[in-house]
Amino acid sequence: MSQDNVKSMRELCKVLVENGLEGLPQLFEILLNEAMKIERSQAINAEPYERTEDRRGYANGFKPKTVNTRIGAMTVQIPQVRGMDFYPQSLEKGCRSEKALKLAIAEMYVQGVSTRKVRKITEQLCGLNITSSQVSTISKELDTMLQDFRNRPLSAFPYVFLDARYEKVRHGGCIRDVAVLVAIGISTTGKREVLGVSVSLSEAEVHWRSFLEDLHGRGLKGVRLFISDDHSGLKKARLAVYSSIPWQRCTVHFWRNAKAYIPKMHLIKPIKAAFDDIISANDFEESNRRVKETILRFQKEAPAFTSWLEDNIDECLTFKMFPVNHWRRIRTTNMIERVNQEIKRRTRVVRLFPNEASCERLISAVLVELHEEWLTGKIYLNTNELVSEGEIRIYRKDLA
Repeated sequence: MSQDNVKSMRELCKVLVENGLEGLPQLFEILLNEAMKIERSQAINAEPYERTEDRRGYANGFKPKTVNTRIGAMTVQIPQVRGMDFYPQSLEKGCRSEKALKLAIAEMYVQGVSTRKVRKITEQLCGLNITSSQVSTISKELDTMLQDFRNRPLSAFPYVFLDARYEKVRHGGCIRDVAVLVAIGISTTGKREVLGVSVSLSEAEVHWRSFLEDLHGRGLKGVRLFISDDHSGLKKARLAVYSSIPWQRCTVHFWRNAKAYIPKMHLIKPIKAAFDDIISANDFEESNRRVKETILRFQKEAPAFTSWLEDNIDECLTFKMFPVNHWRRIRTTNMIERVNQEIKRRTRVVRLFPNEASCERLISAVLVELHEEWLTGKIYLNTNELVSEGEIRIYRKDLA
């Protein structure tokens, strides 16, 4: 460990001993300052005072900046660089969603939607009372960046997950539910990326079609499979824009829908076991055989269920036409559901958005953070196992 690192650790320990948890803002100041110094060294390709021919720029002191966060105001020292453009991403990533959340609550206050509770949240969460001029400044900076992200060009994504959730906004003097559409893709490198997000009051099919047309217009191609729940509007829009692409219906949502057709409580457990056997079969043919057995077994006791199962089960089994190692992750929408949980965790602080733009701003900021985390993280799926387009292969577990 270098002497500078040892010194920083001693500073952290000293602050913690002297102030306890009340010293958290100061602790984060020290950590963030050290992270930005490391970033600068990596950017200029040289350590402090190091002489090297590979140097790309020169350290040029520091510039203080006050950042308002959920744990209070912090004054950090931003490293300056001479000879190249540099701004620490550790500071930018840490502040982006803070700006979005602060702005969403601030707009409620400025536009007259706030209450004493919202004002209290603003003070506790952001560390200050926000003026309309601050709202305007933050809004312009953030909206430009988020719009660039939402409109960026796309490429080939073999797997695309689609889902919708709802948030409450004030619209025309009343409270309305807006649909938040999200698309996440698995790229040819096997990593997850946020492809798009859209917030609108429009009808389900119109909104979904516009959303998919936007993805197509931005260059989304090479899609081998769409994975989603059985949204009626989404199904129609998908057939209109991407009619030739197979669709996998989430098996978890499928079972939830299936329970509505089971007439008696005592049948739920054995039917669920039969359904699990269908999904876990080694291949498509074996699944079909087990479907027929299930229909014969429960036809008398649950005729509505068996009729519905026969008409819809194929939508659940599309994943079996793809590599076995992918099955667990492409047969459900669990991945995008977890993303929605993270969005909900951040939006429930606001509860009621003053307009659609405010809602889209905060959710986009959250998704940008996830997107960047995924790009720098591990591979989600090994897409090298996919066969070339046009080639058909039946995958079996016992041959994997």
